[in-house]
Amino acid sequence: MIGVVDASVALKWFFQDRDNEADCDLALNILYAVDEGRINLMQPPHFIAEVAAVLAREKPGEAEDDLFDLLNIESRVANEPEIYTTAIDLAKRYRHHLFDTLYHAVALNTPGATLITADTAYYQKAKESGRILLLKDYTA
Repeated sequence: MIGVVDASVALKWFFQDRDNEADCDLALNILYAVDEGRINLMQPPHFIAEVAAVLAREKPGEAEDDLFDLLNIESRVANEPEIYTTAIDLAKRYRHHLFDTLYHAVALNTPGATLITADTAYYQKAKESGRILLLKDYTA
């Protein structure tokens, strides 16, 4: 399987100790599947920067170490022009931020890929476009 995880999922890898952080176990199952080669990650170019920005704000003392852990996760970056044109279309259609729609655009433009997100607001808007799965519905 080719998985596209957005920042809402990836951040759960680093915030699993928070009491109010739901579905961390499911997010970690995705990470284990990546480590075992059952999921190949494909990400948009801004993925690292978006996650790092939240880490710097929310966990400043650990952000650098967490960043290096994130950089060690095997993934490929998709930056073909079609990714951006699809993301713009999704952003206009759903009136949603382009940085969020870029993840979905990667999934829509990569054969066999699915976006896994914990962003229920975007999921509700965009589920009709397909190739998107809510993290709480993920099964290994």
